[in-house]
Amino acid sequence: MTPAKSIRADRGPWSDAVLDQMAEWDPNWTEAIRAVTTNPWRGGVLTDRFVELVSLAVASACTSLDADGTRRQIRAALDAGATRDELLTILKMGTVMSIHSCSLGAPILMDEAGTDRLAAAARPPTPTPACDRMKAIGQWNVAWDPFFNLDPTWTDQFMAAGASIYGSGVFSAKETELLSIAFDASFTHMYAPGTRRHIHNALIAGASVAEIMEVLKICVSYGAATSMMGVPILAEELARQG
Repeated sequence: MTPAKSIRADRGPWSDAVLDQMAEWDPNWTEAIRAVTTNPWRGGVLTDRFVELVSLAVASACTSLDADGTRRQIRAALDAGATRDELLTILKMGTVMSIHSCSLGAPILMDEAGTDRLAAAARPPTPTPACDRMKAIGQWNVAWDPFFNLDPTWTDQFMAAGASIYGSGVFSAKETELLSIAFDASFTHMYAPGTRRHIHNALIAGASVAEIMEVLKICVSYGAATSMMGVPILAEELARQG
């Protein structure tokens, strides 16, 4: 990635209106938090385009669903040169990250159900071409075994949908792993197994320590969403109180 000075270096994840209101109420803290949260936009480690794409991943993930932030980041990413296919791919990635409900719950279900209940719930063998293909090319994650064992047909349907995203070639292997880190490390998700796996894979794909750290910093910057949501509401309620 070629470093570039961000076109939003002074604002990062913020809107001008919220920054102005915060500066009126508490200028010192506003300047301090602005410095922290805009750092990835000013550092030049990632390109403008990719900073905005990572920010979109954090805002649009199914664990965040920040509509205002998603719109803001889509607009900023388009302004920075991102394509429709890149933006749509990130939205697809944010959709399928919901599989972590099964990554968490299926092993617990198997432990708690016990052998007899699992035997009674066993399903007849069915073809699982998508899963078989992923296993054959070394892309199968053993963390998926529990829900595959519980429902292989559904798991194959899911993997067919997921594989079409990650095998599309829209992003390079390194970019895909960096985006995946953002989804898993976001404070609205904090999925440790996935974060470790994608950091490991990102390093193998050629990502630098600085690039990975920059993605983590963007995740932290998204804490601005609290003030982006709350400051306008606080201003409205103060006005209502006179």
